Amino acid sequence: MVALALVSAVGLAVDDRILVGVPIWTKPFKFSVSLVAYTLSLAWMLSLLPPHLRAHRVGWWAGTVVAVSLSVEMVLITLQAVRGTQSHFNHTTPFDNAVFQIMGASIAILWLSALVIAVLLLRARILDRATAWAVRLSSFIALAGAAVGFLMVQPTPEQLAVDEAPITGAHSVGVPDGGPSMPLTGWSTTGGDLRIPHFFGMHALQLLPLLLIVLAALAPRFARLADERVRLRLTLTAAGVYAATFVLLTWQALRGQALFSPDGVTLVAAGAIALLGAAATTLSLRTPAPSRTEEVLA
Repeated sequence: MVALALVSAVGLAVDDRILVGVPIWTKPFKFSVSLVAYTLSLAWMLSLLPPHLRAHRVGWWAGTVVAVSLSVEMVLITLQAVRGTQSHFNHTTPFDNAVFQIMGASIAILWLSALVIAVLLLRARILDRATAWAVRLSSFIALAGAAVGFLMVQPTPEQLAVDEAPITGAHSVGVPDGGPSMPLTGWSTTGGDLRIPHFFGMHALQLLPLLLIVLAALAPRFARLADERVRLRLTLTAAGVYAATFVLLTWQALRGQALFSPDGVTLVAAGAIALLGAAATTLSLRTPAPSRTEEVLA
């Protein structure tokens, strides 16, 4: 993925072709950079599985399937970029249709393999409880984020009105793909965009463990954070807020709202998440005796 990111960066610099409103090498570049973070995080999580046990062997095979599936996906995305045509949702020719069908199968296999890894992490005994739950919960949130991709392949009302539409599926909701968009991300500024919750959900895999690393780094300076129970509660709170925000972003996109054009209902929901998150964080910083829930989590 690092090598492909470099190749794609060169493509962005020397290839001036535009596809669906953006430079044609944008998709290979964004995907490869994103997958560098995703695969490194997944590799680290697999290293937490106990060695010399069946879970470790199953995790090794699941990780290998993930790597192969992602490689197939990126080869096909890059191939279509070289050909100057869409990789996703493309049924224009029998070849384009075959490419998209193979991509769909590879992503389904990848998702199932990642689910196997998440279940293994759920069952693994990881000594630090905060680390254990950061890894477990981020894995399942990332799976939910990846699953948003399956919503994108559904045909839009405009596509359903056409017999054998060459493009079936879309990132945007309520507006056509390729319209006004944010710089860098390419997310729609005039309608909903399912890539937003897709991106946000999948990168829980990095952000929740990163939060825990920050808390551990601050522990020597703040005695409260040195308490493992406090770090565990903050981790659970962060995961809850993250999951709620992911659900809100998905709901907002499905209702055809651009990220920075929320309606009153969306703003109220966001405010409720922020207030509940702040209250839970305040309570998490207290150090009473462990609750029954924490004893179970242990």
